[in-house]
Amino acid sequence: MRVPLSWLREYVDLPATETGRDVQAKLISAGLEVETVEQLGADLKGPLVVGQVLTIEELEGFKKPIRFCTVDVGTANGTGEPQEIVCGARNFAVGDKVVVVLPGAVLPGNFAIAARKTYGKTSHGMICSGDELGMGDDGSGGIIVLPPEVEVGTDAIELLQLVDEVLDIAVTPDRGYCLSLRGIAREAAIAYGLPLRDPALLDVPAPNAFGYPVRVGDPAGCDRFTARTVTGLDPEARSPIWLRRRLQKAGMRPISLAVDITNYVMLELGQPLHAYDRSRVQGAIGVRRAEQGEKLTTLDGVKRTLDAEDLVITDDRGPIGLAGVMGGANTEIDDTEGTTTEVVVEAAHFDAISIARTARRHKLASEASKRFERGVDPQAASAAAQRTVDLLVLLAGGTADAGVTEVIAPSAPHTIAIPANHPDKVAGVDYGRETVVRRLQQVGCDVYGQDELIVTVPSWRPDLTDPNDLAEEVIRLEGYENLPSTLPKPPAGLGLTARQRLQRRIGRALAGAGYVEALNYPFIGEHVFDQFGLAADDPKRKVVKLVNPLSDEEPALRTTLLPGLLGALRRNDGRGSHDLALFETGLVFHPQRELRVAGRLPVDRRPTDEEIASLTAALPVQPRHAAVVLAGAREQAGWWGKGRPADWADAVEAARILAREAGTELLVRSGQYGPWHPGRCAELAVLVDGTEKVIGYAGELHPGVLKSLGLAPRTCAMELDLDALEEASAGLPKGPKISTFPVATQDVALVVSREIPHADVEAALREGAGELLESIRLFDVYESEQLGEDKKSLAYALRFRATDRTLTVDEASAARDAAVALAAERTGAVLRGA
Repeated sequence: MRVPLSWLREYVDLPATETGRDVQAKLISAGLEVETVEQLGADLKGPLVVGQVLTIEELEGFKKPIRFCTVDVGTANGTGEPQEIVCGARNFAVGDKVVVVLPGAVLPGNFAIAARKTYGKTSHGMICSGDELGMGDDGSGGIIVLPPEVEVGTDAIELLQLVDEVLDIAVTPDRGYCLSLRGIAREAAIAYGLPLRDPALLDVPAPNAFGYPVRVGDPAGCDRFTARTVTGLDPEARSPIWLRRRLQKAGMRPISLAVDITNYVMLELGQPLHAYDRSRVQGAIGVRRAEQGEKLTTLDGVKRTLDAEDLVITDDRGPIGLAGVMGGANTEIDDTEGTTTEVVVEAAHFDAISIARTARRHKLASEASKRFERGVDPQAASAAAQRTVDLLVLLAGGTADAGVTEVIAPSAPHTIAIPANHPDKVAGVDYGRETVVRRLQQVGCDVYGQDELIVTVPSWRPDLTDPNDLAEEVIRLEGYENLPSTLPKPPAGLGLTARQRLQRRIGRALAGAGYVEALNYPFIGEHVFDQFGLAADDPKRKVVKLVNPLSDEEPALRTTLLPGLLGALRRNDGRGSHDLALFETGLVFHPQRELRVAGRLPVDRRPTDEEIASLTAALPVQPRHAAVVLAGAREQAGWWGKGRPADWADAVEAARILAREAGTELLVRSGQYGPWHPGRCAELAVLVDGTEKVIGYAGELHPGVLKSLGLAPRTCAMELDLDALEEASAGLPKGPKISTFPVATQDVALVVSREIPHADVEAALREGAGELLESIRLFDVYESEQLGEDKKSLAYALRFRATDRTLTVDEASAARDAAVALAAERTGAVLRGA
């Protein structure tokens, strides 16, 4: 919300010495986010005056049209003679009043003006456009043409209000009333302790039976609708300079008088309005829900297909506007033709949630929807309509119709019971009842009672719903900076939890292995499960959906880390980084079997264990996962060698790194799941209380998945459940016992069926070798016709060592033979060459 300081002073008598920076500091102290203070015209220096074009000579022989003009600027040039000026603009004629900058002036951007020779003539100044004066877009697209009644020689800096200060305020969703000068002025008046001249305090005629007919078919969606009619408008009337300049300073483009007035009143009072050309409205105006599939062409020229939840404004033909968002093109006031002489002014109050959903559904955010979805004062509708009528009568020469239509759904003011000392308990400060009552009254509340206060909330503050909201108002107006700063005192000696220590060890280990951490938003769209090729009944498809998602395309919480990581991989690959190894550890979310509603925790005491447990039970199940993705080269090529690309084995090795950090034995075997290539996928499992539990998968992703996601060929990935890995862990890994005796190495090559996984053979060898086995390593896999059909040879290096003696050859050979015998028994392995 952009707030010109000169406009703000109309409602609050701020001290003349107060600058925009001073007001900014006061409003920030009151809890508003004033981002910047723009100094308009700070580097502008005159003379800048009103001139009248006397003659125009068209200069020929140039690549673009050039005009040599003489302009009457009165005595502003010191001589009274016409000023000779060269100008390339075409949107003015002889007799027009224009803005002239004379030599010696300085325009915004430190652009000094001097007499100069150009196009064979000497130009003594410039005829100015809005952009050259820092006014922004005024809709004309050229030279400023002033009304004919403006006198020649008038100071244009004052006339056009070029010097001002504008506060740019970021209004949070709960402070919708601050999207108006009325709301900001109220905050400024409270901050300075000054009275407020409320622009909504107008004399409004009572409703009668002569107003324009209105039918509200959905009182829940529209609880108030005011309609007023103005006739006899001058179709040639244009917005005065002061009105256009205020709109420009507030960040809006002047369009036409009727539209400018409705925008002006919206900025002033916070109530969005709409003006209909009465001659283009057929029959009574209605408010109802749209019929599924109905069509409406909005003012932006887009033909929209309506949803059954959309609230629409109608006449006898059907929809003529998207309620609270944008009007329809079929009742637009067409300023270009200049035929509108009668208008119907709409000032209504719509349901905030309905407007927000409609705006998102149609991707149509407007100034009106931005205000309605944050909450508009329903009591201001009639005042806003009256203010619009008054301005149309004043500026367009219209006549206010005697008819006044008001359709109002019965409602009662919202009241809140609050102990007088509740803000004291929340803030830890002794404010006292008098301060609490005074601050709530300044906000606009009616307060009754002594120890127990009954507070009636003002109509413009729908965000005040419970005692804590009222406490916050007292605290912010008394000053957040005045709250005591007390650091919590945690008990000593607790340190990190086992889960936290494991997460940090895993992060360090993966970073040491060459992975880069990439943190992603925990939101996904359900279409990604189709891209991953997951079965219809896959548990990962059961997601927790957000009521108010940041993006309609990603409304659910993630059940896997891979979509975010693969998205980061795709973005980096598209920007030229092709050799990538990324990892992430984070929570995934699964819905509870039984849906529960979380209770509200108290703020005046520590919640009980039962209350915390009840809150936790209402939350989704949130296990912590770890995932990696790889693409491109795993080892770079150079003078040292050819390098090698990342493959499925690197993804499996990343899982083994995590298992080692957790002190857990990881079971790796061939698997098949979702996005992984069925022939290059490893299933990862651990033993939990003697039972195998699958905790994840690793390997190369399926080519179809890579194509649908736009990823590089042979991209690999791994994801596993860290909580399950920790559950299988024996705690911190223990350092191995180091023996001073030499190692005995025995190599064996076993021929097994191609279907037998290496993990099964290794497990049999490890168990058969007994306690003398120190390590086992697969160093070769060989397949050929000589071995036989569907056979493979697995070659292992077995290291034997005793802690108390040097092993003999016979002892090492016996341990090897025992290992081979058990492998033969379990897997049918045969010694190669035997």
